[in-house]
Amino acid sequence: MQLKLVALSAVATLFAGAVLGQTQSLVFDQAAYVTCKQAHDMAPETRKALAAFLAEHSAHYRGVTIPNDDRGTQVAHLVRGGCTLAPDAYLFTVIDRAIVAELPRLPKR
Repeated sequence: MQLKLVALSAVATLFAGAVLGQTQSLVFDQAAYVTCKQAHDMAPETRKALAAFLAEHSAHYRGVTIPNDDRGTQVAHLVRGGCTLAPDAYLFTVIDRAIVAELPRLPKR
């Protein structure tokens, strides 16, 4: 349990560092391996920031944007459902699959 908390703290610290201007690739390399369960154990604001970071990365790769309307809410609901069904899944994978599922309804970049 202690090691798990240390690992989560390290990811949160790395993510916070990226927000403050450190290299994005280092943070993505760390963030991509956070499971849904680990994200759930994070503080709410850190979890939201991590999910938004991963969603932006995936949306950019897929050539879309995540709007702040019902379409973005639908993606969030899919992520929540995916993480509930598979808590050991990587959060990035769940987010990416949710974006792919909603791809036809998301605005192009």
